[in-house]
Amino acid sequence: MATKRDYYDVLGIHRDASEDEIKKAYRKMAFKYHPDHNRNHGAEETFKEINEAYEVLSDSQKRAAYDRFGHAGAHGFGARGFDGFDFGGFGDIFDAFFGGVTGTARRAGPQRGTDLSYSLGISFEEAAFGCEKQVEIVRTERCSVCHGTKCAPGSEPERCADCNGSGQVRRAQRSIFGQFINLTICPRCHGEGRIITDPCSHCGGKGKERVTRKIAVTIPPGVDSNTQIRLSGEGDAGSRGGSPGNLYVTLSVKKHKFFKRDGDDIVYDLPINFAQAALGDEMEVPTVDGKEQLKIPAGTQHGKVFRLKDKGIPHLRRQGRGDQLVRLHVVTPDSLDTKQKRLFKELAKTLGEATLPGEDKGFFDRIKDTLSG
Repeated sequence: MATKRDYYDVLGIHRDASEDEIKKAYRKMAFKYHPDHNRNHGAEETFKEINEAYEVLSDSQKRAAYDRFGHAGAHGFGARGFDGFDFGGFGDIFDAFFGGVTGTARRAGPQRGTDLSYSLGISFEEAAFGCEKQVEIVRTERCSVCHGTKCAPGSEPERCADCNGSGQVRRAQRSIFGQFINLTICPRCHGEGRIITDPCSHCGGKGKERVTRKIAVTIPPGVDSNTQIRLSGEGDAGSRGGSPGNLYVTLSVKKHKFFKRDGDDIVYDLPINFAQAALGDEMEVPTVDGKEQLKIPAGTQHGKVFRLKDKGIPHLRRQGRGDQLVRLHVVTPDSLDTKQKRLFKELAKTLGEATLPGEDKGFFDRIKDTLSG
């Protein structure tokens, strides 16, 4: 067990110090080692040691016993111990350095309403060119009868008697540090500062009601899936005069039957047959603006892409539009009748071996050239 230090040494005073010198030394040491002021290791234990020393030396009987018999004598005269100690003047120190008031209770102020969200599906064309839609939502609004006052028509709220309209309750408390004031939210009015004695029967004294509303939504051209549109002030009503929340509409664009989107470009796959690819053709292709004529040159290969300028999606935040990309697919027939088979065989004899675009020799001719080398 550790040996107790001399109480005079703990306070840093000589043994014939006066009461004023003891109190002055105590205040200085208590402030220096107070746990709220000093976070160093051992500061709390030193603070307790300082209080114990002051408890004895500030009491004339205990001090006399301590001077004569030491620690045993000081605590043999009915000392109340640390928990029962009255700090006397330390309450003044607490008020001076720590304010004397604890708690952060504040009267309830305006509170903004809750934001709402809504998912809206639109067509490919509606996303491209924009549109007007209506959405139906259920939201909280101010009561249509009491207009948010919570009181029955013709009545008014009364000032809360417990907090006198402040919304806060002040309670004096005493601790080892002296007396201080604790501020808490008034439990009767819940920080409102007023009491509803005659509540509105329509909303039950809540000041709000649930209402179904149809809201118009303007969708700009060029939107895509997951585009979010904010409608300010169309969310739930606020409290205590607070502003309403917002409504966020998240868009989901439905898939098109044959158009695909690549950024602001539209991709369209156009199937053609061997004859059209070889001989060329002029074909009608669909766009979001209507049908357009597309000229296919003779000898067009599979996968060739044609660009229709400004036939794509309008840019969302700037002028102009994307393009439509027409991608050709040369389709091989999977079933032929007798006449078609005969014609293809005759054609095959005249075509010879197939070559890649830009090559003048067939595959096997190039193999022979490589081997002969």
